[in-house]
Amino acid sequence: MGIVNVTPDSFSDGGHHADASSAIDFCERLLGEGVDILDLGGESTRPGAPRLEADEEWKRLEPVLRAALNFGVPVSVDTCKTEVMRRALDLGVDIINDVQALRDEGADALLASHGSAGICLMHMRGQPAGMQRLTDYEDVVTEVASFLADRLRHMVGVGVAAERITLDPGYGFAKTVEQNLELQRRQRELLALGRPLLVGWSRKSTLGAVTGKAVDERMSASVGAALASVALGARVVRVHDVGATVDALKVWQAFGAPQA
Repeated sequence: MGIVNVTPDSFSDGGHHADASSAIDFCERLLGEGVDILDLGGESTRPGAPRLEADEEWKRLEPVLRAALNFGVPVSVDTCKTEVMRRALDLGVDIINDVQALRDEGADALLASHGSAGICLMHMRGQPAGMQRLTDYEDVVTEVASFLADRLRHMVGVGVAAERITLDPGYGFAKTVEQNLELQRRQRELLALGRPLLVGWSRKSTLGAVTGKAVDERMSASVGAALASVALGARVVRVHDVGATVDALKVWQAFGAPQA
């Protein structure tokens, strides 16, 4: 899953693709690098990020989304707002990727009524602006698993087929460096939830803490984290550096890499 941030303020590539033309060009570049899913986002969810109005988020997304839907790969929209989801689904988007696990008012009913779009439910506490103050877990893995299980049950209960749902442990969202690492080490425990795992380690601050590298020097660390995540059961990796990750996975699999 290739990250396309149509934002001026994302933590890693904010402003790089903030206008529609450059974002569309970047989508085409990712296609050439072997991307399987394009994930478009119009609002930053970095720690401390402010909330956008739905109209502003949609203004950023719409022209890029209209173009991306013609590229022949599934298109995901990364949003937590019901109104943005509604507009994206009306255009024909394939997946809704929500860092707040469809907790916005009406989001669950909207996806239940749609009938076919894929859904990614992610674990996060609070809002991006203050989430890093909400890291008081007794056992981060158990609590993340419990949250995801509850959201999965809720969505199935409102009429969404479980087969439409992917789960994301939310690395970097309301978690300390050590909590992120503990969650990664024990990621296999989340497979008991019975749904595919989508993970996003790309360029995140925990990788910087481990390597001492700045955000624009974390490609190798990000590729390593993607490989480790797949080895521990992840089915989808959400990345900035698509070409490098695709090549690494091809070689790793050719060597008979073990998978969970």
